Amino acid sequence: MDFAAARKIMVDSQVRVNDVTDRALQAALLAVPRERFLPQDRAWSAYAEIEPEIAGGRRLMMARDLSKLLMALDARPGESALAIAAPYGAAVLARMGLTVTAQEADDAVFGVAGPVLAEEGVRTVVAPLSAPSGEGYDLIVSEAAVPARPEAWLKALKVGGRLAVVERGGPVGKAVLYVRGEQGVSRRELFDSTPPVLMDLAPEPAFAL
Repeated sequence: MDFAAARKIMVDSQVRVNDVTDRALQAALLAVPRERFLPQDRAWSAYAEIEPEIAGGRRLMMARDLSKLLMALDARPGESALAIAAPYGAAVLARMGLTVTAQEADDAVFGVAGPVLAEEGVRTVVAPLSAPSGEGYDLIVSEAAVPARPEAWLKALKVGGRLAVVERGGPVGKAVLYVRGEQGVSRRELFDSTPPVLMDLAPEPAFAL
């Protein structure tokens, strides 16, 4: 399979046509080998309009949705980023000139994606997704959905920092952009999306006596 040709088709048919106009982002998507974020026997599915599994239940977000999230973040070279459950997004941001940390709860994901992340200069961390590694980030992004507002992630942003994630409490989620300011956090809804929900962040069930 000609992966370079498939990558161009993906950008032309899934990204550009969905109003993703950031040329630096388009160039990064054309450069990062998405197929290397999947086991070899599933590499062919990297460019289809699906969410193929990397390992341990972690899936690649569809290129359309991830590109729209990343464009909303307005990423700039030299900024710091934390990619939570977003290994492919981490590599794209690194190609755009950011300093990136990729965090996963299951090391099996890095068993597949670790080599390409190392080549892209991305630092990897295995830790619970409910507890971001580090703080003072300019950007945080996730390729998975969260069941509710991720307060711990917001606290890991610096003032002026941005978080792009899908919040999903039902069949269809909503991609949102948070911006941390001096006086609090603003929230803006972006588009509908349906990635799998990170059950690591599900609230503890409450039991009535």
